[in-house]
Amino acid sequence: MVINNKERAEMLRQLAGTNVSLCIQCGRCSANCPVAWKMDVLPHRFVYELLNGGNVDVLLEAKSPWKCLSCFSCAERCPKGVSPAAIMEAVRLTHIRAQGNNKLNPADLENYDDKMPQQAIVAAFRKFNK
Repeated sequence: MVINNKERAEMLRQLAGTNVSLCIQCGRCSANCPVAWKMDVLPHRFVYELLNGGNVDVLLEAKSPWKCLSCFSCAERCPKGVSPAAIMEAVRLTHIRAQGNNKLNPADLENYDDKMPQQAIVAAFRKFNK
């Protein structure tokens, strides 16, 4: 089954869970990103491509999602509440799921170190249970 760009963009939008149609392309997300200078595709461009059902291949081939710190400063700065970090996380999840590593089994938590911060466990569930 072949999926076109619009369908792939819709899948990423649903996985990200952020309403890209609210974006006004002000660029505050990119201006506030602490690692934007290292990114090949800036945060506002991720939103733009999903908003316009554009070239999703650019997003899936970008190195930016792996450079993203997931600090959500882009989402905090956005006047409309759009989260480019959530889109980058969705792109990362797409790559992880393509490799077959898409879920975190709660039974696996018994093997974790009890000194592990709770935030790490919650972040793992957030990333791998969508």
